[in-house]
Amino acid sequence: MIPRLTLLFLLGGVPSLLGQAAPTASRAADVQIGVSYTLARPGYVQQTFQGVGGYADVDLNLHLGAEAEFHQTNSTNGDQSYQRTYEVGGRYFRTYGPVVPYAKALYGRGDYIYPTGQTGVSYNFFAAGVGANFKLGMYLRLRAEYEFQKWSSFQNGGLTPQLFTLGVAYHFAGKPRYQ
Repeated sequence: MIPRLTLLFLLGGVPSLLGQAAPTASRAADVQIGVSYTLARPGYVQQTFQGVGGYADVDLNLHLGAEAEFHQTNSTNGDQSYQRTYEVGGRYFRTYGPVVPYAKALYGRGDYIYPTGQTGVSYNFFAAGVGANFKLGMYLRLRAEYEFQKWSSFQNGGLTPQLFTLGVAYHFAGKPRYQ
């Protein structure tokens, strides 16, 4: 009698042992990598810089993720001055259909090259930003964002660049495990 019960118990568990633990299209994070066009007010001179950048987002759960960014903005008046920044931090986002608004806080390192390109300084900075990603199908995302940076220890009370960025990203499709 006991061997039969044991056999029935083991055979009853076979279907669950053969089933998948998770769908094959699930993953631990949601990832997108993009390029951007940036307009910047450098905070040192009253002119507009423009340039390019890149970014990567890794969303770890339903509302929290991480972001890494790079910006290279150049003076538009030909004086060879520019700002280059590298930054990384966290972001909070919500999803409303095809629109994904977010807020972010970043820490980074920035280089400012003065006019004529002969003198340069590098400083650490903190940044905060808001923006939105717009889903265009499964693989494409458009982005619009505003970012404010505060460079520490910059002469004359600090440097406070403001950036407006438009971007496009490739989204690595698949169903995240948290949705």
